[in-house]
Amino acid sequence: MNTISKEKILTQEVTIHASLSLVWYAWTISERISEWFAPEAVVEPVEGGTYELYFLPGNREEMNTKGCKVTKLVQEKELYFTWKGPDQFKEIMNQGELTAVKVIFESIDENSTRVLIKHEGFKDQADWIEAYNWHQLAWSQVLSSLKSALEKGEGNLCCQPN
Repeated sequence: MNTISKEKILTQEVTIHASLSLVWYAWTISERISEWFAPEAVVEPVEGGTYELYFLPGNREEMNTKGCKVTKLVQEKELYFTWKGPDQFKEIMNQGELTAVKVIFESIDENSTRVLIKHEGFKDQADWIEAYNWHQLAWSQVLSSLKSALEKGEGNLCCQPN
């Protein structure tokens, strides 16, 4: 039996010295996402819209979130979407019920924004521990890249092959 543990919610947070609207657009415009997250993105920022990231340019079969959807969108406040794990976790993460990512945006002042990520749906089983730990590191790197892209114009794309 698969159970979802409330203790297995991954949480990451960053404060970015950029306006709320700039940070929001970084997550909701495909061309902006490709500057700091994945080299190719297809994002439709409406509930039910596509939230697909392609980590290998031109490859639609490997290392992607193909089929993921926006599940909730509150302009400049909340962006929720389903998530597929990388290929090494596809047997546990990319079939059946997907995990869910919640991105919460909070304006601190006109030039600073707090971004909180909550990644939910990790099952309380031994084979999920590696996936949880991998995502803990990956989300930290993603938020670091977002911060660098918006503050310095130098994003580092996530999950690139060596």
